[in-house]
Amino acid sequence: MIIVFLVEAAVRLINAVGAAKINDLLWTLINFLPVPTSKAAAEQRKLQAEYLAARREMNATSSQDEFAKWAKMRRKHDKLLEQLEASKKGLDSARSKFDNALTALRFLLTRAPQYIIPFWYSTQPMFWLPHGWFPYYAEWIISFPRAPLGSVSIASWQLACAGILSLLIDAFTTVLELAQGTKQKEAPVPAAGAEKSKEDATASPAADEKKTS
Repeated sequence: MIIVFLVEAAVRLINAVGAAKINDLLWTLINFLPVPTSKAAAEQRKLQAEYLAARREMNATSSQDEFAKWAKMRRKHDKLLEQLEASKKGLDSARSKFDNALTALRFLLTRAPQYIIPFWYSTQPMFWLPHGWFPYYAEWIISFPRAPLGSVSIASWQLACAGILSLLIDAFTTVLELAQGTKQKEAPVPAAGAEKSKEDATASPAADEKKTS
């Protein structure tokens, strides 16, 4: 029961946050560790800083008045650009492999158990219903597909967990949006009198100037 609930909670959490955002966060965290990609990312940041500095210096140099210096800066700029593009291609390739590995891992840890566990324990009752509380057809539906009659099947339990988690996530999202909306409404608004005084103060010099002319 707990495993089914945890699997459904993980799936709903991933759907709510977004797989792409989770991948971005994990990629950023991993690059802080002593791994090959972190070194490549640091080199890319260094190259990008050097490239931007060279570009600014080249743009600040006149190609007519200081052609020799400008040509030298242009060669440096082009070389750094090539190195930056090569570094970016390498990191993009590593990031693509990382995303594919995360997708496969996420499938093995969440989506696969969603189908394997209900199939494997389809005949096992999660818990028993109180005798005589539900009509026959309700007991049959709740025990579907192969659990003993009068019990709650793993499929029904999984469906109930998914529904409850969806309601909780929707409620949390609604409360968060309402809290943000209330916070925005509580932002200080200039008083009408203050705005009018400001307009009068702005208009007075113009009126005085008109009278003087």
